[in-house]
Amino acid sequence: MIPPTIPPNGMSAAKAALRYWERRQEVVANNLANVSTDGFKAERAFARLEDGATPVAQTATDLGTGTLRATGNPLDVALGGEGFVVVRTTTGERWSRAGSLQLNAARELVDQNGNPVLGSDGPIVVPDGIAGVEIDRRGVVRSAPQADRLGRFDGERAVFGTLRLETAPRGTSIAHEGDQYFLPTTDKRPLDAATRDVRQGFVEDSNVSPTQALVEMITIQRHFAFAQKALSTLDDARGKAVNDLGKPV
Repeated sequence: MIPPTIPPNGMSAAKAALRYWERRQEVVANNLANVSTDGFKAERAFARLEDGATPVAQTATDLGTGTLRATGNPLDVALGGEGFVVVRTTTGERWSRAGSLQLNAARELVDQNGNPVLGSDGPIVVPDGIAGVEIDRRGVVRSAPQADRLGRFDGERAVFGTLRLETAPRGTSIAHEGDQYFLPTTDKRPLDAATRDVRQGFVEDSNVSPTQALVEMITIQRHFAFAQKALSTLDDARGKAVNDLGKPV
């Protein structure tokens, strides 16, 4: 036998509202904490109503592009549009938009956490003796052109690999893992070469607006206080009903 559904009352609705605004505050606080994290994508919280009246917090990742900031470092990359760089972590492949890259002791291209950045054929290795690296708009990593004493450029340039860039269909929910990584989706697909926009010498800033986040935090605190006051008022009314209405007159 299925137990009957108990309709929400004032107390349960007020408690649910407190939990909702508390979760909203956690999300905004985390966004603010990552306002300076390269490639960070803000979480947006919204309400889903249960039983037609009880709010439950849901979140979604805002995949809007942050400001692209020039660094002058030839190993830094930013993506001007959609897509993610694929890196290999100790827990498996992950997506990233944090493009502050470097070479490790094995001359592998790695992210700032030391995780190898993957190309179409695995980790990208830049051999010793390479004076410079060029990364084009499609993510091809090759040796930079070198000029001789007369200013003539050698046409022979070695290709070390092509950045493996992936994306998901629009509307797909993409989950964070930590501050800089995302979990690849089951319906992931390679980013089409024609739509790639890799910017060498740039990194992408967080897409969190500090001003907007602070305004949202103030709004959340006000609504939390309203819900807290409603819960306190209902609790007082219930106490009076229990203690006073049953007294003989």
